[in-house]
Amino acid sequence: MNRDIFNFFYSFRVRYSEVDAQGIVFNAHYLTFFDTAMTEYMRHIKYDYVNEVKDKNEDFHTVKTLVEYKSPIYFDQIIDVCLRVKKIGTSSLTFHIEIHPSKEDNILAIGEVVWVNANQLTHKAAALSSNLINKIEMLEN
Repeated sequence: MNRDIFNFFYSFRVRYSEVDAQGIVFNAHYLTFFDTAMTEYMRHIKYDYVNEVKDKNEDFHTVKTLVEYKSPIYFDQIIDVCLRVKKIGTSSLTFHIEIHPSKEDNILAIGEVVWVNANQLTHKAAALSSNLINKIEMLEN
């Protein structure tokens, strides 16, 4: 897929602690890459995640993750984790994520993460704030 569909990416240099004996990124680290990029996405759109959690007593629960490994990622390689919100639900966000070599179009991995906003007392889904939706739409549209 062409990187032009993304308005946000976060770059990493793969560290030695993230690779296996073959020098390839260990599979569990892909979710860490995704999670870090999602956190940086929120920072980029100026969504104050920590204070929103405190003020509203709501937080996101990860309810789905998907990783498709397309090509190995190696120690010391610089990668771009490209991310966009694919779907905004009443209480959920679906992120589409791709990992590319830095500044290149070829895909190393594809992923999807679904977050559900939940009340932390009842653990039931809670509507997304219009503030968050507006910030996402400003970047994505």
